[in-house]
Amino acid sequence: MTTILRVGDHAADFDAKDQDGKTISLASFLGHPVFLYFYPRDSTPGSTAEACSFRDSMRALRERGIVVLGVRVDS
Repeated sequence: MTTILRVGDHAADFDAKDQDGKTISLASFLGHPVFLYFYPRDSTPGSTAEACSFRDSMRALRERGIVVLGVRVDS
């Protein structure tokens, strides 16, 4: 069964490796707004455009205390 999350829903906690191989958990950001987005693969046109959009907005997001986490499903 697939659960569809909507804006404002709470995501289930998870542990994952970051880009540096360090394990992080969603729970470690408790108390901070988190923008969690998923993308299928690195270096695809759509994923790259989306990631660049977040990068370009990062300063404004950080000023508001928002953490951005991108999750990809490939290896």
